[in-house]
Amino acid sequence: MAPRCATAQLGLVLVLFFLTKVLLTASIIVLVTEVAKRSDKFGGLIAALPLTTFLIVFWMYYEGASPEKISKHMTYTVFFVVPTLPMFLVFPYVIAKFGFYVAVSISLVLTALCIYLFNMLSEHAGFKIL
Repeated sequence: MAPRCATAQLGLVLVLFFLTKVLLTASIIVLVTEVAKRSDKFGGLIAALPLTTFLIVFWMYYEGASPEKISKHMTYTVFFVVPTLPMFLVFPYVIAKFGFYVAVSISLVLTALCIYLFNMLSEHAGFKIL
């Protein structure tokens, strides 16, 4: 009977840990959006900080990921930041001219295209990001 009880307790602990991760991570996103409502500059600054990246790395470490796994995650994060940068330049112009949904749509397509092109270029350099 004890193993079932221990299994149930472990399951409860895992569910509570998952819910804690969700609540803490969501709280940071809500905090950034609330700050952005009050200050464009500080909202942008907080959004540009690698808060989510460090949160992810923290969760990975806490869950027992190896230093190599965490290192690879950080490396790939850098490689994926580069092809997303054009979206940040295009979005302000497109939203002013065509509205929010068009800006989001164009930004998503542009980002996908840039990731594809960056992957092709990285293959020529001897590594693939996808």
